[in-house]
Amino acid sequence: MLALPSPREEARSAAAARQDSLTKPRGALGRLEELALWLAAWQGRAIPQAERIRVVVFAGNHGIARRGVSAYPATVTAQMVGNFQAGGAAINQLARQAGAELKVVALSLDRPTGDFTEATALAEAELVAALNAGLKVVEPGLDLLCLGEMGIGNTTSAAALAAALFGGDAARWAGVGTGVDDAGIARKRAVIDTGLALHRTALGDPLEALRRLGGRELAAIAGAVLAARLARVPVLLDGFATTAAAAVLARMAGKALDHCMIAHVSAEAGHRRLADALQMRPLLDLDMRLGEASGAALAALLVRAAVGCHAGMATFGEAGVSNRSP
Repeated sequence: MLALPSPREEARSAAAARQDSLTKPRGALGRLEELALWLAAWQGRAIPQAERIRVVVFAGNHGIARRGVSAYPATVTAQMVGNFQAGGAAINQLARQAGAELKVVALSLDRPTGDFTEATALAEAELVAALNAGLKVVEPGLDLLCLGEMGIGNTTSAAALAAALFGGDAARWAGVGTGVDDAGIARKRAVIDTGLALHRTALGDPLEALRRLGGRELAAIAGAVLAARLARVPVLLDGFATTAAAAVLARMAGKALDHCMIAHVSAEAGHRRLADALQMRPLLDLDMRLGEASGAALAALLVRAAVGCHAGMATFGEAGVSNRSP
């Protein structure tokens, strides 16, 4: 059982009291108020901040990519990492708009994971190394962490992991990913079902399911989510693959993702089902399925808006505005 820090309820209560005193009807800002209280509880202050925002994109390659599960070759992973580093990707623009630091972590791109239809995706030492890579991107004092991924084949891995964690087969969890055609979806589902059958006896352990079916970038995301919890840093999760990686922790401890919100529900078929299984309500629904933390960076703008209203609005007393009738 994981021993995890709890939110600071005194800060949440103080933030709620401030919300009720601001010049608006109670609850009128809807989920912006929810965001402000969530941040306050995890940052431990009645007026939270959104200045130190870090976006992290983990990249890894998957052995199952050679089975034609993606519309793109595995070489695209490294090419897109180069694009991130050159500033040319969507995440570069969205992170800039959010005023966030962007960090790209490439994980042994020259060594794809094992093909999980034949063997485990990761050796134990490889899993530990990837988890540790995630742990290293977090330090106390961050106001918000946005997590995402890049890796050709990783929606196949994520779908297999979701099936292992929550039940069901490939038909329930697998979607078009990068845009495969009907034949590609059929190959993808066959790969997933083959992997589930091969590893079925070991999938009751969430961490072992991650080792057998996951990828380095997915394991690193799980490590980063855990590190953020230990440092009480609130987290925005990006799309399907990122949420599947985080779900490993939720299956290990029921409240392990209380410091997280799902930034958006992607167009990938299994993501809404996964959010429902986790009983988490995504902030945005924009038919995005890009990955690379794009939805998380976009939702960071909502976080800034929530903090701006919470911190900047006048109270009824300060504005000389009459409050509700007794």
